[in-house]
Amino acid sequence: MSRHVAIVTDSTAYLPPQTMERHGITAVPLTVVLGDQALEEGTEISARSLALALQKRRSVTTSRPGPEVFAEAYRAAAGRGATAIVSLHLSAEFSGTYDAALLAAKEATVPVRVVDTGMVAMALGFCALAAAEAAETGGSPDEVVAAAEKRAAGTSAYFYVDTLEYLRRGGRIGAAQALLGSALAVKPLLELEGGRIELREKVRTASKAIARLEEIAAERAGASPVDIAVHHLAASDRAGALADRLRARVPGLAELHVSEVGAVIGAHTGPGLLGVVVSSR
Repeated sequence: MSRHVAIVTDSTAYLPPQTMERHGITAVPLTVVLGDQALEEGTEISARSLALALQKRRSVTTSRPGPEVFAEAYRAAAGRGATAIVSLHLSAEFSGTYDAALLAAKEATVPVRVVDTGMVAMALGFCALAAAEAAETGGSPDEVVAAAEKRAAGTSAYFYVDTLEYLRRGGRIGAAQALLGSALAVKPLLELEGGRIELREKVRTASKAIARLEEIAAERAGASPVDIAVHHLAASDRAGALADRLRARVPGLAELHVSEVGAVIGAHTGPGLLGVVVSSR
């Protein structure tokens, strides 16, 4: 019997549904707590509903999946014939999702390798896709993990947010940095660094910040083959225009995805988010 390595990730990977289906990738949902309602990302709350709730200043928090949810995903993969599982997740700096997966892996009926990718959004999605492609060519669990880690090492993510307030509320950026940004009325550019969100630059206006985001992404892409994802929350026009400009100026562009982030990431960034993920092939 040939060895089959199944790929599990979480709902913050934001892979297109058809891509997940084509590669047999399972995504375990995180939870958004809206007032007194706990809602699964992707099925029970949309990004648009989340944006409206934030604009109305409703209480929004997020929660990791319970270990039992991962246990069920691992059982289902084994039931479909998997002899090993590689479980790839968003940065442990952002969520306890990785820890929940580790707990479930101890009880799984097949070996499970749980990986903290240090990534989020399509930065995580590209890692899961690389892992799935390695598994499809008969890769061992070690080879599948190595493919994901190689992709993570070649992936960068940059974000523009209208305000640092949502990141401050969720504890994803320091209060002092958030206060400084508000006091100076600057528009922050952020990057994913070492599994954390770091403040990269402060720009005076939204238009200049978005232009700078484009420059940073294009410089990072260079002329080598890359995939790019443009994310947004309640900013589809901005995202589409940015994607068009990147398509025109990145000579090595292989694939370009444009998508609205889900409710979990949106809860910590707020409406107006623009993000660019650049991933070397």
